Amino acid sequence: MPSPETLARMKAVVGPHGFIDDVNDMAPYLVERRDLYHGRAAAVLRPASTAEVSALMKIAHETGTPVVPQGGNTGLVGGQIPFESGDEVILSLTRMNRIIALDAENNTLTVEAGVTLAAAQEAASKVGRLFPLSLASEGSCQIGGNLATNAGGTAVLRYGNARDLVLGLEVVLADGQVWDGRKGLRKDNTGYDLKHIFMGSEGTLGIITGAVLKLFSKPLAVVTAFAAVPSVEEAVKLLRIADNASGGLVTSFELMPRIGIEFVTRHMPGTVDPLSVASPWYVLLELSAGGTIESLNEMLEVLLAAAMDVGAVTDAAIAHSEAQRLKFWQMRESMSDVQRLEGGSIKHDVSVPVSSVAAFIAQASDAVGQAMPGIRPVPFGHVGDGNIHFNLSQPVGADKAAFLARWGEMSAIVHWIVREFNGSISAEHGIGRMKRDEIAETKSPIEIELMRTLKRALDPTGILNPGKVVKMNKS
Repeated sequence: MPSPETLARMKAVVGPHGFIDDVNDMAPYLVERRDLYHGRAAAVLRPASTAEVSALMKIAHETGTPVVPQGGNTGLVGGQIPFESGDEVILSLTRMNRIIALDAENNTLTVEAGVTLAAAQEAASKVGRLFPLSLASEGSCQIGGNLATNAGGTAVLRYGNARDLVLGLEVVLADGQVWDGRKGLRKDNTGYDLKHIFMGSEGTLGIITGAVLKLFSKPLAVVTAFAAVPSVEEAVKLLRIADNASGGLVTSFELMPRIGIEFVTRHMPGTVDPLSVASPWYVLLELSAGGTIESLNEMLEVLLAAAMDVGAVTDAAIAHSEAQRLKFWQMRESMSDVQRLEGGSIKHDVSVPVSSVAAFIAQASDAVGQAMPGIRPVPFGHVGDGNIHFNLSQPVGADKAAFLARWGEMSAIVHWIVREFNGSISAEHGIGRMKRDEIAETKSPIEIELMRTLKRALDPTGILNPGKVVKMNKS
């Protein structure tokens, strides 16, 4: 536990508006959205500048105070939540929310870590540019957290993960030193690319305080279709038809099962099934380009017709207004949240090669069904990049607590099958607390030891988000 003197020194750095130690006021920082992890902390620190983060880390390094960096607290694996001991302090980047610079000619946006994803998108849009990272939590998640977890989202197929959208970083190291690597360069072949060390490290190697983001030309036309497909195999076939026919203009390609559509229409007021005849599977397909919406719509119609000719699509609706497009997206983006209204939900964020998606879903669904008769698999997600959210809803009428108590058992079954397909047990949510021990089973010993080597080198006293991502030999 940090001493009163240490906390007083930290409070002097951030001021009374940047220091929280009241139990009730700290509560929102101590639990994550799934309610799986409840932590305790000695204080919540809310610095307003990189200089303040640096000063705080110097004190933490000197006194051995463990620090848990936190952005918008939207993480799903417990990486941003302190442990239950109460020995840690939370360092929230929320107050560091300034747009520093926007260079439209260089297609870059420089921001502080606490800028929300929605604010970054809006800043780019105002000058006719696009920041393509898109997540359901974009109104509250923050850029620092997005980069620290290497967030994915719905546009990875076209633009890549968060790490692909960054040109430079500013990072405060464990001892308070500041590395300012905020260069807007697309070519810089001068040694190790240090920014990639920190992206995806979940605050265990350094605290991201700023970034230079990569912008793109804003598409002039976006067209969206909600298509019924008879199987996951045919969904993958549709992906290839769409990609080939459009010349790489597919921006999003989202898979949804019938049960997910039923959950959404049952629990979300105002939602209706976009198609009149039920299908076992659906795809939300979106194209974007710089041409006219008429020409892009024609392309969409042609590729859907071609897919129907070979049986990959049985029916489809094309959005003819922005309101209708948003209705289609509501079906997809509500799919995770509505599961809680069906009782307990065990969630998995996995990836396999796109060519193995159908086989994985079939094999995993069969395996969990054998282990728990009546369990309701709800696999959905970014099939275009092989990322499936293989969620499991409890059997109808089952006891929620008893169902959730078997989370570890169900995850072991699903993740074993993921490994059989040479996949990943964390496609975009990170490792955090939830999957720290399990990654040792999916990575080689040399990979784990290399991770430990980086951790020891950059955080020799082990104060940065300890106990997360990789298990150190001493813990």
